[in-house]
Amino acid sequence: MNYRDILENIRLAFPQPVSDPIHDSYFVHSIMRALDQVDTLKTHLPMLGTIVPADFEGARQTTLPATMSSVEDVTAALVGYLRGMTIFGHPRSQQNVIPPPTIPSVIGVLVASLYNPNITWDEFSRLVALAEVEVVGITSKMVGYDPGASSGVFTFGGTGTTLYGVKIGLEKACPGTAQNGTSEDAIVFVSDTGHYCATNIVGWLGIGTNNLVTIPTTPENEMDLTHLEQATRQALANGKKIAAIIATLGTTDAFGLDDLEHIAALRDTLVDEFQLDYRPHIHADAVIGWAWSVFNDYNFEENALGFRPRTIRALAGACRRIRHLSLADSIGIDFHKTGFAPYISSLVLVKNQADLDLVKRHPEQMPYLYHFGDYRPGMFTLETSRSGTGPLAALANLKLFGEQGLCVILGHIVEMTQLLREHLEGHAGTTVLNRDNFGTVTLFRAYPPGVDTFSIKQEEFEDAAYRESLIAHNTYNRDIYQYVHSEAMEGRGVVISITDCYRHTTYGEPIVALKSYILSPFVDEADVKTVVDKVLEAREKLRE
Repeated sequence: MNYRDILENIRLAFPQPVSDPIHDSYFVHSIMRALDQVDTLKTHLPMLGTIVPADFEGARQTTLPATMSSVEDVTAALVGYLRGMTIFGHPRSQQNVIPPPTIPSVIGVLVASLYNPNITWDEFSRLVALAEVEVVGITSKMVGYDPGASSGVFTFGGTGTTLYGVKIGLEKACPGTAQNGTSEDAIVFVSDTGHYCATNIVGWLGIGTNNLVTIPTTPENEMDLTHLEQATRQALANGKKIAAIIATLGTTDAFGLDDLEHIAALRDTLVDEFQLDYRPHIHADAVIGWAWSVFNDYNFEENALGFRPRTIRALAGACRRIRHLSLADSIGIDFHKTGFAPYISSLVLVKNQADLDLVKRHPEQMPYLYHFGDYRPGMFTLETSRSGTGPLAALANLKLFGEQGLCVILGHIVEMTQLLREHLEGHAGTTVLNRDNFGTVTLFRAYPPGVDTFSIKQEEFEDAAYRESLIAHNTYNRDIYQYVHSEAMEGRGVVISITDCYRHTTYGEPIVALKSYILSPFVDEADVKTVVDKVLEAREKLRE
């Protein structure tokens, strides 16, 4: 067969570069057909189809087909890979910090994928680059940055946002590191409930994991400021450079919120006291908590949206920390978490655009780029290829929700979280571990009959004499989880998750906790009540 004959089939597999009504209709039909096939996988269960065991060893032996396939056959094959996927928008799914994406955000990903803009340069992305700048402007105003001075870029995830923050801080503390390497002793601080990506970052940047200092947290899962002050003073007294302090505004397991106002004040005091010739960089890892900044101007007394009193208190409690985000030098934002966008849509914001010059490359290193144009972020980004999907998905939702809509959807999921905690606290056999945290995640434990749940969690946390009790109850909660999970897989409950270490006790043992993470706008009171009913049912089963 002549290659030209095959080429015609290849061309038909692409969207046509010029208008072709017949082929355009085929393109749309192909997408609709894929969506129809996905829809057939939906049942009453919070997953697509049934869970199919994955043969990873067999997958390694996969070979390239000898001949072409059809769009239709490939589409059917691709849809098959979604079997068993959790439907994160399902009201019976409360597993993790993964939201359902909105229709406009999915369209944002689709249209960006269709024409493949690379936002390292406006020559390769045109107005899609403008969308990135618009998102930077909107979020800068939300968090309290001056949009005339701030800047930011979308990157490869929450880890990428913190990587940018620490790298900028390293260049401030140890100028010339990009050229000379980390010749000075630099150190990074993060809380012990902060994201583990900090370990990866200091390792990849050459700072070294031994130079990552984890600061203990309070019972509210906030960085202990007394310990932070002692550790930073000791580091400076020993001649070390502070590359960055990572403040977590919304920890993954418990939505702990570090006191950024006091951290910034401490940093300023240290600069003056030690006569530092640089200002230690503060990066706010707010990939989850950033969205609560939409409530900065909300009148909690008037409560125009009619949230319940307990919800108002939770929202106000979060805002007392979130409203200080503007004190950070850089901020990590994940729209694919509390922004309801598809993966990956992550933005690192910097308070002062000049900070990005610290990681800028010389134009002669890129002789085939940046001859003209007005937007050249590729001169300082780590990535040399950046998709337009993240900015368009984020912008879609910012435009869709607006201030009011974002307040409503966040307020609703917080309200459902508070209702869940009320139900859990209304039973003698269950107790909430992070009741003083204000997000949409609830960590809780169940105990056998006869256990005083009003005192046991403090006793197990503080008293080493309760070590055996803690270990036994860790196992008990794992058994509770297994029952609840198996029931959910049969359509008789809610999919929740578990963490093997909510935090460590004062004597070093991990505390196992059941976890509900509510991010679906479809969750209602009946769904949160089902969580409690299934946990109580599991307790009864374990007694048999």
